[in-house]
Amino acid sequence: MSTRTMRKVMRYRPVQRKLHWVGASGFLMLLLTGLVLLWSPLSFLAAGGISRQLHLIGAVLFVTWPFLYAIFDGREFKELIVESFSYDRDDWNWLTHALGYFFGHVRQMPPQGRLNAGQKAHHAGTILGYLSVAVSGVALWYFKGRLGADMLALIAIVHDLSMLALTILLVGHLYFTFVYDALSAMTNGYISESSAQLEHAKWLATLPRQAPWVVGAPAETDDNKTKE
Repeated sequence: MSTRTMRKVMRYRPVQRKLHWVGASGFLMLLLTGLVLLWSPLSFLAAGGISRQLHLIGAVLFVTWPFLYAIFDGREFKELIVESFSYDRDDWNWLTHALGYFFGHVRQMPPQGRLNAGQKAHHAGTILGYLSVAVSGVALWYFKGRLGADMLALIAIVHDLSMLALTILLVGHLYFTFVYDALSAMTNGYISESSAQLEHAKWLATLPRQAPWVVGAPAETDDNKTKE
């Protein structure tokens, strides 16, 4: 007997989706304008100071979006931070099978909560990278004239390496978004119930079984279709 379902499960609420794109926009502005400032073949794009202004606008978006998250969805913000640094036995077992997940094999993975262990590790790395980029960026922005040459060089290296680490995490994020066809969840907020059961069974078991958490037609089995 096989089971098919038309039901969907709310994965991301509207405020989460909007703030995700605010943070993503700020980071991409920082990344692209930072390349213009640092990479000589693109230096001609810095003429007129436009790229510098865009870099500062991106910095404001990137630095402030966690505070917006805390203001508009404080409970979710706190839970996200706690979950990112909390790992149970299923999470550690998941990590030992992470290579299979990397290549799209999810059926044999240990049951997971709202975030699988890979997503927790990604979020933890993003939080640490955010703190490093934000602190070093503010130091370079406001205290550049007060820092000695050695300290200025050290902070610039920390800033650049932190952006490199976040860029690597972004590449991984885009890869898994493609492999698991997850972009629609960040645009309309929902994933299929079958995907939720497969990837986040422990979380799905905690959700109310009615709208807005679970919407759509009830599950249908091939056996039921045969009877019809």
